[in-house]
Amino acid sequence: MTDTVPEIGATPEMWERLAKRSDNHKYGHGHVLVLSGGPGRGGAARMAARGALRIGAGLVTLGVPPAAQQENAARLDAIMLRRVADAAALTGLLEDERLNAVCIGPGLGLTDDHAALVAAVLAAGRATLLDADALTLLSRDPVLADMLHEGCVLTPHAGEFGRLFSAIAENVPDRIDATRAAAAQAGCTVLLKGAVTAIASADGTTAIHRAEGPRAAPWLATAGAGDVLAGFVSGLLARGFDPLQAAETGAWLHVECARAFGPGLIAEDLPDMLPQVFRTLGL
Repeated sequence: MTDTVPEIGATPEMWERLAKRSDNHKYGHGHVLVLSGGPGRGGAARMAARGALRIGAGLVTLGVPPAAQQENAARLDAIMLRRVADAAALTGLLEDERLNAVCIGPGLGLTDDHAALVAAVLAAGRATLLDADALTLLSRDPVLADMLHEGCVLTPHAGEFGRLFSAIAENVPDRIDATRAAAAQAGCTVLLKGAVTAIASADGTTAIHRAEGPRAAPWLATAGAGDVLAGFVSGLLARGFDPLQAAETGAWLHVECARAFGPGLIAEDLPDMLPQVFRTLGL
């Protein structure tokens, strides 16, 4: 079955989707809300936010607990900042329909209050990227998992996948078949990270990206690289890519940025390689 799964690569269709229209304004390219954790835990969300902005979202806002406002304000310029005290405040913020994509999970935290934030995001029905702590919260609460919808993208590594889809991980050894089964169970797009990244949508459409051989990027094994990927995919969701397209394109660009930088890469370097990669694509 897996032999027939297409491999992701740069195509004219990808370039066309990535190009920005010259007659559009910033809101026409989407607005991402990235939710951050508390004091001392904001780095992952800031990296995701920078990734979303660099990949072309028109605006990116970091939503932070009040106690972390000053810390994050000192680190942000083009990325905007909003206080999000609790789930009720988040629900109110999401009444602004211009916030058309949400990234939640990187550095978020694992308390009941954080689970309530995940529930508020899912209830809003926005295009949503769930990563890291959000995935752990989903694995702990079947009610949250039942709130997933077709506009969601889950980006687990192998450990997170095993917690969230334990029966599949135990009984389906092939990672591509396992990703397809997980997407069907969740009712949304699943991107299983790794040297061979498998991506599947709920309808069974599946693709893989091989970061091995001539496209090997071992430098991606560094803290925060997955947070940047979350930002890339979130930014593409905001720009109007469907979840599968956003996951595929984000995964390809993530590796391309790492290959363009080379040895010595740290996660903060990835978003700032996007302009060079875009130039090579003629964008």
